[in-house]
Amino acid sequence: MAQANSKKMIHTAGAIIIGDEVLGGKTTDTNSAYFAKWCFSLGIALKRIEVIGDDEAEIIEAAQRMSRSYDFVVTSGGIGPTHDDITYQSIARAFDLPLTLHEGAFQRMKKLSRPHPSQPSFDWEAPSAALTAKKRMVEVPYDSAVPDEDQVVFVSEELWVPVSVANGNVHILPGVPRLFEKMIDGLKPRVLPRLTDPEGKGVYRVLFSTPLAESAVAGYLTELAAKVEPKGVKVGSYPRWGKARNTVTLVGRNKDFMDSLVPEVEKGVQGRRVSVEGEDDEPGSDKDA
Repeated sequence: MAQANSKKMIHTAGAIIIGDEVLGGKTTDTNSAYFAKWCFSLGIALKRIEVIGDDEAEIIEAAQRMSRSYDFVVTSGGIGPTHDDITYQSIARAFDLPLTLHEGAFQRMKKLSRPHPSQPSFDWEAPSAALTAKKRMVEVPYDSAVPDEDQVVFVSEELWVPVSVANGNVHILPGVPRLFEKMIDGLKPRVLPRLTDPEGKGVYRVLFSTPLAESAVAGYLTELAAKVEPKGVKVGSYPRWGKARNTVTLVGRNKDFMDSLVPEVEKGVQGRRVSVEGEDDEPGSDKDA
């Protein structure tokens, strides 16, 4: 199953954001938004994002379920050196895998990381509680039947942190936003050959600005959605609270067809096409959406 998951085409994705600090409001999750934009840019349908705590049973359940349901899954958070960083061990148990010290990752850690100023006498060769804690970050779920390069991925020569891949499609990433973003971007070359759109052109979006309330355009948009759905185009309507103009969107892959709809939609919503939301807002014209 793991090898099959690692080779099949990628159509759908899911994300698991892990951390008590997110649920407790101590940390703002920006990784899900970044991943959503990343998926959209590649034409991958992001189907689900879940935020869960540092709870082994919940991580196991979510990882198993999403691995079955979606082609490409990421987790964010819970792979640090402390006792509450339990993502690696939980996902290992989810797929009946041993936790294994990955020697390649450990050697990269020793080469690229620097001891904290509070640990001036730290020794990589001397057993210590600090060394044990550091090793927790390179003890990954490991399947001896799967090629190493398919389950421990280094996306940059500057980083020792690997993307650990379990069951072929669950990609375990850190929660630190700058690392998450760099690492998910680094996976793009591995992902592109498995897309139905190998050039990575992604999905096309057309935005319209309308002065009408959602209730005023609801009937027209219902008719429009029924008309364009067979062509793989979705119609969206988004109120902009406190602004004078709302937004209507077309999302799909058929660029020529979608462009041909612009005059009709502009007339139907009594608005116009815009490049970015809010570009035609007028100062001082805010109203209830």
